[in-house]
Amino acid sequence: MSPRHVLLAVTVAIVWGINFVVIEVGLQDFPPLLFSALRFFFAAVPAVFILGKPRVAWRYVIAVGLVLGVAKFGLLFVGMSHGAPAGLSSLVLQSQVIFTLLFAVLVLRERPRKTQLLGIAIACVGMVVIALDHGLTAPLGALVLVIAAAACWGVSNIVTRHAKPQDTLRFMIWVSAVAVVPLVLLSLATEGAHKDAQALRSIDLTGVGAIAYLSFVATLFGFGAWGFLLRTYDASTVAPFSLLVPVVGMAAAWTLRGESIGLQQAIAATLIIGGMACTVFRRRTRASSPTAAVLASTGSMPG
Repeated sequence: MSPRHVLLAVTVAIVWGINFVVIEVGLQDFPPLLFSALRFFFAAVPAVFILGKPRVAWRYVIAVGLVLGVAKFGLLFVGMSHGAPAGLSSLVLQSQVIFTLLFAVLVLRERPRKTQLLGIAIACVGMVVIALDHGLTAPLGALVLVIAAAACWGVSNIVTRHAKPQDTLRFMIWVSAVAVVPLVLLSLATEGAHKDAQALRSIDLTGVGAIAYLSFVATLFGFGAWGFLLRTYDASTVAPFSLLVPVVGMAAAWTLRGESIGLQQAIAATLIIGGMACTVFRRRTRASSPTAAVLASTGSMPG
């Protein structure tokens, strides 16, 4: 990769890592499902009218919109609103790699490489270390919601594998559009119209900034730049940069939010990120599996 494109890839990873801190800040002003709906609304409008229809079958757009946009992000935002810290969430969410490869084996009958199996084992050990961390500040229920979000992410990656979108940005914009109405309805049903209206009436610059960052910076810029890199280079060249996302997420949470990182969490982070590395790195003489390409193109999508 050219130095300019390396800088672009690192910038996207930084943007997506800081994204988790922004979510945590925004959740102070909005109910989680409403916040997620607003994020997707402004990511989709007016972009859907500018870019035109998606270049994949509508069933894939709807499926990914519901599984990724509604289920994954809904669970993540609710989990974080119930106490899952930003840095820890950015790390635990990466267990989507495990779920993606597992679903690829069960559903697509793909045969994982030995290094991928090793990576899954290492990452699972890291997850166990987190679960056994008695100094963990996140409630168990919140952590389970984040893990469930990672599982939904894995399902959406398999659907995306079938969809084979040629334009990642256009695909994600339409996925965002699909997610808006279900998230609004869920918010009204569970969070209440009064609470939603109160949050909208009392919106301040912090809330506006959080929505703007998630919608325009993390989604539109992030996926636009990531899609460009994937069209320019092969997946195995771009994918390793996604390993920076949880590193940046944990560092940003520590720096900006004062989130502590104990020795046990540092060990868990090393194991999980090391396991992820085993799943995305490969020899250049070998062709990457279809699911590996999907992990590179969508596996790093932030919260």
